[in-house]
Amino acid sequence: MTRIAYEYTKPKTLLNRGTGFLAGYSHTLNPYTGCTFGCSYCYVRQMPVSLFHGNEWGSWVNIKQQSAELLRRELVKAKSKGPVTIFMSSSTDPYQPIEYKEQVTRSLLEAMAEERPQFLLVQTRSPLVTRDIDLLLRFGKQIRVSITIETDREDIRKVFTPNAPPVYARVQALRELAEAGVPVQAAIAPLLPCTERFAELLRPIVSRICMDDYWMGDGSGGRRTQRLGIAALYKQLGLEEWYEPEAYRDVYHQFMRLYAEEELYISQRGFEP
Repeated sequence: MTRIAYEYTKPKTLLNRGTGFLAGYSHTLNPYTGCTFGCSYCYVRQMPVSLFHGNEWGSWVNIKQQSAELLRRELVKAKSKGPVTIFMSSSTDPYQPIEYKEQVTRSLLEAMAEERPQFLLVQTRSPLVTRDIDLLLRFGKQIRVSITIETDREDIRKVFTPNAPPVYARVQALRELAEAGVPVQAAIAPLLPCTERFAELLRPIVSRICMDDYWMGDGSGGRRTQRLGIAALYKQLGLEEWYEPEAYRDVYHQFMRLYAEEELYISQRGFEP
């Protein structure tokens, strides 16, 4: 198992302008820098925050101290200039394992619950998000928790994201959030090889699905993913047909048998406020 290097930092700013794929948001917010999940296909591997760090992506995390008070000040200032919509997080998972101890994300949720943005999307693959149901409910309809569930196959998950939480644990977290009344979606992003029963697994739990792949969602038409050598994993598994721009269509049509068209979103549109 990879030894994780932790470092405490004091950020000068937390809110960043939403650009590119996330241009629909006024701001993005990252409670941490780095990510211990270290997913093989993660587009952040090709971004400066990873390339210039010097250590392998997935082996380090910077913990942003005294973040809540800074965020409160930034929110007041940002809201004075217009509507504030926040995507948390764009280059890390806000529920890093260290969040159990540090509670940076929880402190930021407390700050936002007091100085509420117009909309907040929480993007995670960690069941730890259920710890904060009490805070998430304070946002009413001004929030959506999007849980990444790229496949219903645990064997596939272990190949592509061996350090991420198991599929079953994420599905359970989605169910717990939905039953509590938190607005949720399942983000099949990026779509990984799955079974024909994937839609049957999610239908009783969630009524909003966002489906994405490398070509639509990595911010470069698939070029970043290609540089990561992900194609080799598909070849190793004998599943090369899944590494194609049109592969998502068959899965999308399977979901259409159980979901209405307005419940299915493709790529960027599914993540927008």
